[in-house]
Amino acid sequence: MKTSIVGYPRIGSLRELKFASEKYFKDEISAEELQKTAKDLRKSHWQIQKDNNIDFIASNDFSFYDNLLDTAMLLNVVPKRYSNLKLSKLDTYFAMARGYQGKNGDVKALAMKKWFNTNYHYMVAEIDDDTTIKLADTKPFELFKEALELNIKTKPIIIGAFTFLKLARFTGKKNMLNFIDDIIDAYSKILDEFNILNAEWIQFDEPYLVMDLSQEDINIFNELYSKILVKKGNAKILLQTYFGDVRNCYKDICSLDFDGIGLDFVEGKKSLELVQNNGFPKNKCLFAGIVNGKNIWKNNYAKSILTITELQKYSNNIVLNTSCSLLHVPYTLKNELKLADSYKKHFAYAEEKLLELYELKSILSSKNPLETQEYINNAKIFAEDRMCNNIEVQKKCANLSNSDFIRLPKFEVREKIQKDVFKLPILPTTTIGSFPQTTEVRKYRADYKKNIITEDEYNSFMENKIAECIKLQEDIGIDVLVHGEFERNDMVEYFGECLDGYIFTEKAWVQSYGTRCVKPPIVWGDISRAKPMTIKWSKYAQSLTDRFVKGMLTGPVTILNWSFPREDISLKSSAYQIALAIREEVLDLEKNGIKIIQIDEAALREKLPLRKSDWHSDYLDWAIPAFRLVHSGVKPETQIHTHMCYSEFSDIIKEIDDMDADVITFEASRSDLTILDVLKQNSFQTQSGPGVYDIHSPRIPSKEEIVKAIKKMLEKIPAEKLWINPDCGLKTRGVKETIPSLEHLVQATIEVRKNIK
Repeated sequence: MKTSIVGYPRIGSLRELKFASEKYFKDEISAEELQKTAKDLRKSHWQIQKDNNIDFIASNDFSFYDNLLDTAMLLNVVPKRYSNLKLSKLDTYFAMARGYQGKNGDVKALAMKKWFNTNYHYMVAEIDDDTTIKLADTKPFELFKEALELNIKTKPIIIGAFTFLKLARFTGKKNMLNFIDDIIDAYSKILDEFNILNAEWIQFDEPYLVMDLSQEDINIFNELYSKILVKKGNAKILLQTYFGDVRNCYKDICSLDFDGIGLDFVEGKKSLELVQNNGFPKNKCLFAGIVNGKNIWKNNYAKSILTITELQKYSNNIVLNTSCSLLHVPYTLKNELKLADSYKKHFAYAEEKLLELYELKSILSSKNPLETQEYINNAKIFAEDRMCNNIEVQKKCANLSNSDFIRLPKFEVREKIQKDVFKLPILPTTTIGSFPQTTEVRKYRADYKKNIITEDEYNSFMENKIAECIKLQEDIGIDVLVHGEFERNDMVEYFGECLDGYIFTEKAWVQSYGTRCVKPPIVWGDISRAKPMTIKWSKYAQSLTDRFVKGMLTGPVTILNWSFPREDISLKSSAYQIALAIREEVLDLEKNGIKIIQIDEAALREKLPLRKSDWHSDYLDWAIPAFRLVHSGVKPETQIHTHMCYSEFSDIIKEIDDMDADVITFEASRSDLTILDVLKQNSFQTQSGPGVYDIHSPRIPSKEEIVKAIKKMLEKIPAEKLWINPDCGLKTRGVKETIPSLEHLVQATIEVRKNIK
């Protein structure tokens, strides 16, 4: 039995790639220095896999920004507005990822969306009618050779042709069918190149196969690979799927000339059943994804062994595999110097998951697996009482009734009441919450945490920053203000620190997109509010101005989705526990005079099951009520806002309306405001603020650009229901970009208002 991984993290165990990339963006290091950092990281990652006896070591899982963007470059899918900039290949790549504003031109970045049901974001490849798909880059082959020079033979990984086409955005009259022949030729040439290099195995990632597929989808997949695989030569081809099961196309996959098939036995609800009911081809390797690539809890060897033992009835050629890429978990527990061993023994980060694969291989190779020391040690951990239950919290959840999820009076009545209370101008302007987190802000937070400065010094600094932020917004002319969130390290971790039941890490960084990394907290036990979370700074900010200042909270579903959740209770139970805790904060904000409260649910769609048949039973039937539970107890004159970003909302827009918020802001600019049509078609009742400019790019939008966006919005959204705001929080932006961007936003709004009766 052999071991494999779907992919490995690439940002560096201490975020080396992030920091090097950001220095490159600021012209502080050269392209050569950035490339050296990348090469050193790849060498380290390959060596770690080799040291942990991984048989199928991954290559080409490395990326400077995103693997889908890498694949677009590989296939010559580079829109002309980027190639016309006449930049270097690397800078063209970053222009696609981040936008570009300089002497060579001014372009927005490509659209960005969530990678299936994860918090990772991918760049949407853009294919127009003039695009010629062809093999146009050498990155996968160069990295394969780079590993060979280290005497490490790898399994190169390529995003599959089907998934690439399904996730691409076609901007002209042509659709994916028009590009079938070209992409077959390009992938055939990829196989030719790897055959020249004597690659033994090549992994094609096809996660889109776990989605609901039509017969046309299946026919396209069959056509693609029946022709691509003709060119596989001496190389063996692994079809790798993850994030679910392949119930729509299992037989088709098995009938094609793949040498290995990777199935997910963690999230794949029907993966085992598919093998049991249909068997598995004797001439293929089954890459069995049994080590969870998305959560940090230790693998339960007893369960994994049961799964593998059952699979051995149908295949005698099994490779132990991760369920998906380890990109979605932190690097190593070795960096967690402050986390107690009593916690750490329950966890496995990326490097520890390599060891789990090796130990499972050893156990399964033994004559008496249950008597091996590795099995015994693992069983002891799972038999231990983690002392994580809170009976009072469990009772509160059990006693919830239907009325706890319903806000009265109804929306249309509240809307009239709030119009009289707030007397806001038409097209009110606001921001999503956070303001730039400067080096100085981060230093004060860190120094306070380390007891380098006193509480009085910290509070004085925060008061000054909030006062500056309020004055800045007043000077710019923004209507509804925010306090800037300078005290917050992260929109989830900050709240987790105020909740009982959470534990926190020191270096558990995970890539969210590009250079953006997050450090998800861990849900250890039952959740309750340990102390007020936002009252102090919200009250202070409101005391500084006559304008309304929003109280800023993160919603229960987003807190849960952006944490590492428990695996011993349901997600629904955890969500309701968090909702009750946030509800207490909402009611306290209201008691303390905060009239507008924003409860962000940026990640609402993230954990939506990939198959529509599971949407309600497995998710929406508790996710939407969890949000309603948070705000159902407030007065009608208290205005509830929420925010969502970088997801496909069109297919759940009615459920979003059913959240019963008063105002919702969306990410919209990167997707060219396509959400507007959906809002109109569904007679969306909630007041809306589709973002007028992209905050994940350093470019500054012009007043004219924002005027154009607002006018486009007014074609689909009534003026009395439209808010004007950026796409998302401004935390990651610099002050020099933020101020002119917001000035242009307000100037544009004032100009448009003049023409509204």
